[in-house]
Amino acid sequence: MITVIIDGYNMIGAWDELKSLKEIDFEQARDRLMEMLSEYQAHYGYRVIVVFDAYFVRGKEYKEKKHNVEVIFTKEKETADECIERLVKKLKNVRDQIYVATSDYAEQRTIFGSGALRKSARELYIELEAMEQRIDERIEIQKKEKPTSKIVLDEQVLKVFEKWRRGSK
Repeated sequence: MITVIIDGYNMIGAWDELKSLKEIDFEQARDRLMEMLSEYQAHYGYRVIVVFDAYFVRGKEYKEKKHNVEVIFTKEKETADECIERLVKKLKNVRDQIYVATSDYAEQRTIFGSGALRKSARELYIELEAMEQRIDERIEIQKKEKPTSKIVLDEQVLKVFEKWRRGSK
């Protein structure tokens, strides 16, 4: 299984759409990120975990599922990087591959040393764009291939049905 652990605020700060959205409504930027990652997860079948830094927020670590994506808000005085490193150590084994999506160079080096692979914010965004383009292409192909009727009928029968539908003899 492939697991992708994502530094949520790093993506929000790196992707233009989310960057401008956070200026208007930070919560909306987080929700949009979750929507995008939910499609990513559904398309590729990866396990996706998004970590948000709650360093200055009092309390324990908080976990939830949003748009079918696992979301973790770190505990008090724990950075997203520390939480990600802990997750990598916990999840890493010989059968599973772990990717960490962050553009934080120091964090990339640390997780690489733990056996995980890295994706920069830019690489993940390019992957999402390519995925959306493939989905759009598949939809167009399906629209073209889609039969007009669920039951294949010969032309003569279709003409008779059309006359009946219009009420003519």
